[in-house]
Amino acid sequence: MEILEYRFFQNALIGSLLACIACGIIGTYIVTRRLVFISGGITHSAFGGVGLGMFMGINPVLTAFLFAAASALGVNWLKNKEIREDSAIAVFWILGMSLGIIFCFLTPGYSSDMTTYLFGNILTISNSDIAVLAIVAAAVLLLCITLYRPILLIAFDREFAQTKGIKVGAIESIMMLAIAATIVSTLRIIGVVLVIAMLTVPQMTALLFTNNYKRTMWLSAIIGYISTLLGLFLSYKINTPSGATIVLCTIAIYAISRCAIAIYRQTTQPKGNK
Repeated sequence: MEILEYRFFQNALIGSLLACIACGIIGTYIVTRRLVFISGGITHSAFGGVGLGMFMGINPVLTAFLFAAASALGVNWLKNKEIREDSAIAVFWILGMSLGIIFCFLTPGYSSDMTTYLFGNILTISNSDIAVLAIVAAAVLLLCITLYRPILLIAFDREFAQTKGIKVGAIESIMMLAIAATIVSTLRIIGVVLVIAMLTVPQMTALLFTNNYKRTMWLSAIIGYISTLLGLFLSYKINTPSGATIVLCTIAIYAISRCAIAIYRQTTQPKGNK
């Protein structure tokens, strides 16, 4: 337990807590609306912004958010123009990754930060990263509190929300920006390749235990944080990449939970109903 005395590990614990709060809230919306593929497109398009930031010598988080926000709003706009959603996502997905690779190639020297943004390294997050995570988590929480009922209605039935006079298009755009901000703020923790797992797998686990939207948000945040803690300590113990280890722990918790529920149902089912 001596690792808890190190400042970088304390930063990792604080940063992961903030990230799990944001991912728990936004991820529940993503899973309920079935926007996982869209989130994957936003995540990978953000890589173009990371490459641009490295090339220009400015903070990659800023440029990554600009790319992610542009792709999120772009997909939403193209979807309303009767263009197939999967095709629109693919365009931004490929464009972002291609630009990211080109900017990385043009950037002089070798930057280890690029690997961090690709695969994540929670142990390298700084005070500024924690500040960004705190702002995003607070904004997402405030958004959820302020617009909880419209978000809930849109998440489950978009057409019904329209009949209630809710400005569905405006709220969907706001949620797309929230998804982009959450993705970009967690890139240094999990990375472009793995961040989508933290927005989907804890929510899938939470849905095994509850169908209530609000409880799913908070339960997925708790499950995500437990997975992060397990992944952090395990990666330190066996010397493996922290991001990938965290994701494996998240998937392991989902698999164990699903098996445990199946066994419980089998053992509690009346014999006459088998």
